Amino acid sequence: MQLYRTRGVRNGRIEVADVLRGLAVAGIIMIHSAEQFNMYDPSYGDPLTLPCDKWVYNLMFFLFSGKMYGIFALLFGLSFFIQNDNRQQKGKDFSGRFLWRMVLLFVLGALNTAFYDGDILMSYAVYSLVLIPLSYLPSVWSWLVFGLLIIQPIEIYGLLSGWRPDLSGMGEAYAAMGTAHHGDSFLANAAANLQYGQKATWLWILMKGRHTQTIAMFILGMLLGRYRMFYDEGCHMKIWKWVFALSLVLSVAGNLAHVDKLQPAGRMLSPMLCFCMTMSIISGVTLLWYGAGWFRKLMSSFGTFGRMSLTNYFLQSIIGSFLFAEFGLGLCGKFGTTLSVLTGLAMVVIQFLFCRLWFRRHDHGPMEQIWKKLTWIGSDRKV
Repeated sequence: MQLYRTRGVRNGRIEVADVLRGLAVAGIIMIHSAEQFNMYDPSYGDPLTLPCDKWVYNLMFFLFSGKMYGIFALLFGLSFFIQNDNRQQKGKDFSGRFLWRMVLLFVLGALNTAFYDGDILMSYAVYSLVLIPLSYLPSVWSWLVFGLLIIQPIEIYGLLSGWRPDLSGMGEAYAAMGTAHHGDSFLANAAANLQYGQKATWLWILMKGRHTQTIAMFILGMLLGRYRMFYDEGCHMKIWKWVFALSLVLSVAGNLAHVDKLQPAGRMLSPMLCFCMTMSIISGVTLLWYGAGWFRKLMSSFGTFGRMSLTNYFLQSIIGSFLFAEFGLGLCGKFGTTLSVLTGLAMVVIQFLFCRLWFRRHDHGPMEQIWKKLTWIGSDRKV
């Protein structure tokens, strides 16, 4: 029996969501470039460093680390809600089709892992399955699950019990992939990524406290979709102002107090600080989008970038691995942080120009179109 009832209001395209998605993907490209796509090795080569390298590295992590993937996850949940709600309004169930869609995403994630060992699409495909049962329940239950997950239950358990996860396999996995990254064979690199990449990523996410937080952001995105919070309706902008004020105050206070360095509570507080900073970005962009014409004009181009988020995520993996790995240009042994970040900025510009050209003749990005067609294969839905 379906407990959640749709409001029966059409879900139109949300432009500010496209802009946020574009900002998130651009930020992901920048932080991955600062990390040289996980191919940096201080013992390898003699990179061209600059005096500002450390400052640039810290700035990239302060601005983008965790926050961009948080935005990406929230919008993933929002997209699920829109597709699910649209099907419900037609009296049709979306659960089975969404499950198939996530199987496809898992396969696409494996393909992406061959290029970049830090792929998150495979994890997203698994995490997002929690949205299926929650989509049938009243919002109060989803809020309860969200609240439980966002307070970092794994880290709280560790804080109370003294338990620490075994992360010993992470170093071994990264070492094995590092050897392949610095070889001259793409096939050997891809094989190492596929063998060790997801293990290393899973353990790294566990270390950073992002497993439960990612699922929580999926749920929050679904809930914000239910309340139509990304439309300028009713008192939504007033609510966003409160969210912005509260999240900004908590972000500033947390950074000034260096809560991420507090021991032993830092493992719990650091992800929560990241969540506050993420929400300050989301709420701030949403308020400016609806409240300032100059901001809409300035940021509208990121909407184009965001409409091809899956394609751009794949492109950054392909281009980044070619640029930094030894089977390509081997920039990981030649560039320091600042030059790597500038390389990432160049990638964003080039991919943006590609998006502009592509949308002159197409309605969807290439990867988006493939995913969409395969999602609805065998369905009476017009693709």
